[in-house]
Amino acid sequence: MFNHFDQFITWLLLFTTSFSFSILASSPLLADDPITIWGTNLGTPVSEFDIQKHSITIFPDDAHLSPGQDRVEQGGLLYKTKCLMFHGEKGIEGPAARLVGNDGWFNFSDPLRVLRIRKYPILPISVDGLWSHATTIYDYIRRAMPQYAPKSLTSDEVYTLTTYILYLNDLVDKNIVLDKQSILEVTMPAKQRSISVGSDITT
Repeated sequence: MFNHFDQFITWLLLFTTSFSFSILASSPLLADDPITIWGTNLGTPVSEFDIQKHSITIFPDDAHLSPGQDRVEQGGLLYKTKCLMFHGEKGIEGPAARLVGNDGWFNFSDPLRVLRIRKYPILPISVDGLWSHATTIYDYIRRAMPQYAPKSLTSDEVYTLTTYILYLNDLVDKNIVLDKQSILEVTMPAKQRSISVGSDITT
């Protein structure tokens, strides 16, 4: 149990820590570049320009969606060049995550899936069954694909691959022109079993 001396020391530590942070927060040295206080380098202030360069998250609405568009027919060739080696010819073979079909171990349209899962354990999860918004596919491709050169695709190429993956899942028509407006109209199967948390956050 704490005695009076222990309680005094505890409150003293809390007070001095709070006081120190107050001084740091109000110090005019915070405006310097780099920030150095009491011999400690606290880093460099981040400009609004730098923040915007990394603020690229795509939300279920059209926030941060890039201008551009593309069709399904361009997707096949680009998929073979950028994606086939990871996801297979039909988007179901692996070794990376499966792009086509429902979640799970088996489907009548893909009866051999369970055999491939033995080799590539990630394959029970599907893009079609996992993500509730088509904009998430766009977001993930833009920031992380292809795996060997993330962020190297143009906006049109990202739309191309997004359109092609949606088409492989029978979620869009072959003649669709996908852009920042039509992508919002795509209904993903996973949306029925998902909830939106913080859906009012757009920046």
